Amino acid sequence: MDLELTGKTAIVTAASRGLGRAAATSLAREGARLAICSRSERVHDAAAGIQQATGSQVLAYQVDLASGPQVEQFVAQAAEALGQIDILVANAGGPPPGPFVAFSPADWESAFQGTVMSAVRLCYAVVPAMVRKGSGSIVFCQSYSVKQPLENLILSNALRMAVIGLAKSLANELGPQGIRVNSLNPAWTYTERVDQLMQDRAARGGGTPQDEIERITAGIPLRRMGTAEEFGDTVAWLASPAAAFIHGHALFFDGGATQAPL
Repeated sequence: MDLELTGKTAIVTAASRGLGRAAATSLAREGARLAICSRSERVHDAAAGIQQATGSQVLAYQVDLASGPQVEQFVAQAAEALGQIDILVANAGGPPPGPFVAFSPADWESAFQGTVMSAVRLCYAVVPAMVRKGSGSIVFCQSYSVKQPLENLILSNALRMAVIGLAKSLANELGPQGIRVNSLNPAWTYTERVDQLMQDRAARGGGTPQDEIERITAGIPLRRMGTAEEFGDTVAWLASPAAAFIHGHALFFDGGATQAPL
C-alpha cells in the first residue's frame, strides 16, 4: 500500500532509540522527510542511521521536551528547514516504575512535565501552523495502560490518561479544521525500556527476565510481544493519508492483550 507520505514532513520526538526511532524509520521509509529529537546526543547517530537506511532527509536536534523554550526552538527550526510540518508524532520516554509509596510529590511533578506537558508543548508549537494550512496529523504515543493499568507503573498509569484526554479533546476541536488527532497505545513491545521493566520485575519477584516475558506473553492472545518495527509501521499508517477517516481514535497495539470491554 502506498501511504502517500512522499514529500510529507514529520516531527518525531524521543526518537534516538526504541519506539520513537522505529516510528521515524517507518515514516522515512515511506518517503517522509523528518526532524527527530531526543535529550541524548545519540539522536545524531540515529538520524544518520535512518537517513542512510531509507534515503530520506532526517534532521537531528538535542531537545529536553520538559523545557518549553527548547520545544519551541526545535519546532521553529524544523519548520524552517523542512518548509512545513505535516505530521507530529508526540512520543516521550515513560516515567520510572514503582508503587505509589515510592514516589514523592516532586517525582509526580517531574513525571507530569515529561509525560503530559511535553505533549501539550508540542501541540502549542505545531497546531497554529497546521490550522493556517488547513491540514495535519497528530499521533500521541501512549500505552495500553490507559485502559488496563499495569502493576508497579503508578506514574505512567495515572498520567497517560491525561494525554488521552488531550487527544480526544483536540480531535473535537481540530477535526473541523482538517487536522486529524489519534493515539497509538502499545502493550508489551520489546525495546530497551521493556528490558528495563523485565529486569525490575525479575528483581522483585526472584525470577529471571525471561520468566517475566513468558508470564506476560501467556496473557497475550498472539502469545508474543510486538516488535518495534511493527509499531513503527502502525504509526506511519495512522499518521498518513491512508488513514484519512481515522480520527479521535485510541488505537490499541496490543496483540489482543486488552481485556476491558469497548
